[in-house]
Amino acid sequence: MSYLKDTPLGRNSAFIDQYTPSLLCPVPRWDARESLELDDTALPFHGQDIWNAYELSWLNEKGKPEVALAELVVPCTSPNIIESKSLKLYLNSFANSRFAGRDRVVETIARDLGQVAGAPVDVRVLTLREARQQPLWEEHVREEPGELVDTLDVAFEHFEYRPELLLTDQGPERTGVLVSHLLRSHCPVTNQPDWGTVQVRYTGWPISPASFLRYVVSLRNHQGFHEQIVEQMFVDLRRHCGPRQLSVYGRFTRRGGLDINPFRSNYEDAPLNARTVRQ
Repeated sequence: MSYLKDTPLGRNSAFIDQYTPSLLCPVPRWDARESLELDDTALPFHGQDIWNAYELSWLNEKGKPEVALAELVVPCTSPNIIESKSLKLYLNSFANSRFAGRDRVVETIARDLGQVAGAPVDVRVLTLREARQQPLWEEHVREEPGELVDTLDVAFEHFEYRPELLLTDQGPERTGVLVSHLLRSHCPVTNQPDWGTVQVRYTGWPISPASFLRYVVSLRNHQGFHEQIVEQMFVDLRRHCGPRQLSVYGRFTRRGGLDINPFRSNYEDAPLNARTVRQ
């Protein structure tokens, strides 16, 4: 991933507060997927990356500042992800530029992000009142948050990535939901930690909750962008546990006023964009 040295991430950047779409920087998905032996033309999953942007402001036609939150949905089939620091800089560049209403802001962001991602990006811009009415994970996510594995009394010996820790239990096929708030990984550019919650929904042989917990902890020092980590988990669970149906949903805490929430599944649509308590 030598091309990442040319991205804004990990470098000092000038603050620009006039609308500048050229700040956006693409990162190809193919590199990480190649290491997972995934073929972009025949992915074993569908899904999307849900971004929440908490630092968005612009001037209305009279020069009065407006503040809002944005929800950005990038399909996992897009050729590129959008480098997060470049997105932060891009959104900050709206601050002293005039726009003729919220709809114009939505159109502008959707156009610019779609060009960089290489696929249409769905954009919603929410007032603070509207944002307060958005669902919370604990109350609304599929109405079934799942079995929290973090409470298990388990000893840990491995803090390096070990997918072979994943095991199935004996028993008939079942439908299960496993959740952990202990997900942590590292940015492959800055090596800064990323913290998150992961939910796995599956139908197949019972996945051992203790083995899933050990596996999640083994990612603690593993490097990868949020999207790559969730795809890594999907591939590992399929390979080592063989579920017939599988969804992996990551909810990462925000950095730079952004949180990224990738969802990958081979059988169901993406859930609600429901914030966890750490978001």
